[in-house]
Amino acid sequence: MKLVITEIFHSLQGEGPMLGTPSIFIRLGGCIEPLCPWCDTPYAWHEFREMGIDEILLEVGRYPGRDVVITGGEPFLQWESGLKGLHDALVNRGYRLCYETSGKAGIPEVQGAAIVLSPKHIDGSWHCSAQALQRADCYKFVADDLPSLREIDAFVRVHALDAERVFIMPMGATREEQLQRMETVFAFCRDHGYHMTPRLHVLVFGQRRGV
Repeated sequence: MKLVITEIFHSLQGEGPMLGTPSIFIRLGGCIEPLCPWCDTPYAWHEFREMGIDEILLEVGRYPGRDVVITGGEPFLQWESGLKGLHDALVNRGYRLCYETSGKAGIPEVQGAAIVLSPKHIDGSWHCSAQALQRADCYKFVADDLPSLREIDAFVRVHALDAERVFIMPMGATREEQLQRMETVFAFCRDHGYHMTPRLHVLVFGQRRGV
């Protein structure tokens, strides 16, 4: 059984509730339309290779630490075709898992992992199921400007999400774009009781991959 893998690397978690945590990243390839026009990893849509579970475990074992972030693309596209087997193997080896997902493929019943859900607002609509919202441990949003922040706030209120589990980060795949939007996001999160999360890897390395 093989999975479609874009990259595996070791870094610090750059955003969300695990901000600053040394982590091993497994980026799975492939995503679901509508694709995000602001995506900072569009190469994951089409750059990947097939790897068996044992091969992935060998690569993961090269790095220190016990925290593994499984991201994409959209990782849960491959749940039934190999990801569940990888999940079980990593948990059995004592790794702490965190999934980053858009929820567009749904979220399976996952044991032994944290689920960070990033609902996407594309072309005037939110693309996230009620099932995904219920199974997520926290919610991570991308904000461009004040209108997008208000859309996020309305979404949180409509779905009665716990503000303590909401993280908002400024949109931007470059350091300059991040810095341009940080003050607006900062003020909105302060005034509405949300967590602000920067994107540390972008602030430090810009558009460099594998960091």
